[in-house]
Amino acid sequence: MTPSRPFRRTVVIAIHEGAAALDLAGPMDVFSAANTVLGEGHGYQTLLISHAGAPTRLSNGTRVLPDLSYDDAPGPYDIVLAAGGPSPSEDPVQAEWLRTAAPLAGVHGSICTGAFALGRAGLLDGHTVTTHWEYAAELAARYPAARVEPDRIYVRSGALITSAGVTSGIDLALALVAGDHGAELALQIARRLVVLAQRQGGQSQFSPYLTAPLTDGSPIARAQAFVMDNVGHAFTVQALADAAGISARSFARHFRQHTGMTPHDFIEQARIDAARRVLESTRLPLKSVAYDCGFGNADNMRRVFMKRLQVSPADYRQRFLRDE
Repeated sequence: MTPSRPFRRTVVIAIHEGAAALDLAGPMDVFSAANTVLGEGHGYQTLLISHAGAPTRLSNGTRVLPDLSYDDAPGPYDIVLAAGGPSPSEDPVQAEWLRTAAPLAGVHGSICTGAFALGRAGLLDGHTVTTHWEYAAELAARYPAARVEPDRIYVRSGALITSAGVTSGIDLALALVAGDHGAELALQIARRLVVLAQRQGGQSQFSPYLTAPLTDGSPIARAQAFVMDNVGHAFTVQALADAAGISARSFARHFRQHTGMTPHDFIEQARIDAARRVLESTRLPLKSVAYDCGFGNADNMRRVFMKRLQVSPADYRQRFLRDE
């Protein structure tokens, strides 16, 4: 099927059984809003493609009828995107189509766990990418030649653009519109859709707490428990080693072997998580939160929050404070 003219850009979204409806609807609404503003001849034609072009059931039970089939739509297209879903697609036909069609497009990418389909097609190697935070570690393990940044909302790496979870597809589409037509139009569309044109912070702020201590009763698990029980205190290597019952000389090496991180990183994450709990449930002054959680002062807590979550403690509280 040849896309009709006079649309300036043709966007093809590859879908599969169980794809997330928002992975399709979010970007499609962005491109549709762009068409409304730009007028005929200067916008986007958005098409869905699937295996055999058959009706496809999405994760919320909705059935959609794709415009194209992998069998008869080699391209080229201007933009090729792979939709994700609650679990990554394992469709080899989809991967083979992406392997051929994506490099022919000016831009190719993925929404949410659609990154796995690109990885299966060999399109992530050598690139910096992102995906839904819950699947970031799995993506990195499956495709070690890619650099996975789990906290980014979206990442551009050459002609490749990948987004984080679900609604981040809207951010990806807004970025594409901004690249084609300027930031002012993207902002206008964002206002129309009642979303932020550029969200503050990364997706870690929406994830469960960062700290995942060992629970096997090992020496390192004892050291982690010591940290989490005394998160407001200053820690020395000797104190941590004593809690673990191993020598200070070998403690850092053992810690990294068992956890994949340094003791410093674990302590910092434990303090962030402690502060998140307080910020979500109380209105204590930030300086008190910082002191109680081991940051020393509010400025240092803000610095660590910005580094780890890309959001300030004050903004985090504003977004996540539970009603009393």
